[in-house]
Amino acid sequence: MLKKFAVLALVALSATVSASAPRADAAPNLLLPDLRQAVPGCAGGSSGELPLCTAWDVCPVVDPAAPNGRCVAPSVAKAVRLRFTSAEENVGDGPLLLYGRRDSTKQETMTVRQALRNGTDGSIPGSYEAAQRATGAFTYYEPALAHQHWHLMNFEHFALVSRQGETVVTDRKNGFCLGDRFRVHDIDRVKNVPGDTGADADLAGKLRGNMCRHHEPTALEVLEGISVGAGDDYKYPVDFQWLDITHVPTGTYDLVNTVNADRTLLETNYQNNSSAVALAIAWPLGMPGSDGTIPAAPVVKLLRSCPGQPRCA
Repeated sequence: MLKKFAVLALVALSATVSASAPRADAAPNLLLPDLRQAVPGCAGGSSGELPLCTAWDVCPVVDPAAPNGRCVAPSVAKAVRLRFTSAEENVGDGPLLLYGRRDSTKQETMTVRQALRNGTDGSIPGSYEAAQRATGAFTYYEPALAHQHWHLMNFEHFALVSRQGETVVTDRKNGFCLGDRFRVHDIDRVKNVPGDTGADADLAGKLRGNMCRHHEPTALEVLEGISVGAGDDYKYPVDFQWLDITHVPTGTYDLVNTVNADRTLLETNYQNNSSAVALAIAWPLGMPGSDGTIPAAPVVKLLRSCPGQPRCA
């Protein structure tokens, strides 16, 4: 699996280089999304206030390489994971709408085009061909039992960062199936939320039930997206929703989630693409030994949340 993702990372890099870059001078009649990263560890739809950030845990596991694993006693564990829910929201003027396509099943991935809503006549492109712009994004069919659908790769990334700004641990999660999973907490302040009828409502209906061509590994096209006023979340028990903190020393760190880090997707605003929570890690009986023995699980405490900020500690 790791080798597979290494290959996919090279594909993503090649696609990013060749795709058109985001333009700040997009046609004024096109309504752009604005992806807002939620605070890690907060349930989808919360405001990010620290008392509400309870969607996380510390999970000792037996197999450090497993995408998921049952939490066990530290005495039999070989690794310790900090698991957390991640969520991204669209608070822009138009929907985030992405079409993936490949020419044949011989191609392992699909290229992705971004479709933008027309603010003048309300039309929304209905196909890959009609989508206005190329991106550096791509989709990949994840065969794991917990997924078995098409993932948008490199959409969001996680990192644990020291107070000195050094990245201590990075994520292994690459893929996301995007749809409308919840309403943003401040939806009353968001314009252009889909109503009951019209193109926006029709699209929202598709995205609410979007499973990204579930059980369809031979699909040639896929739809991904998030309506205005909606968000997509991955809850902390899901595969790869964690960072390995087995060898992270006692100290204070930032847990940072970032969406659209390479800015391959066009937005109205990139300033809210990262959110962080400051946390303290302590090992009550000391760090794991050289033989891999974990004397006791670390104690993790959230100190403060920083919505829309890449640093918090």
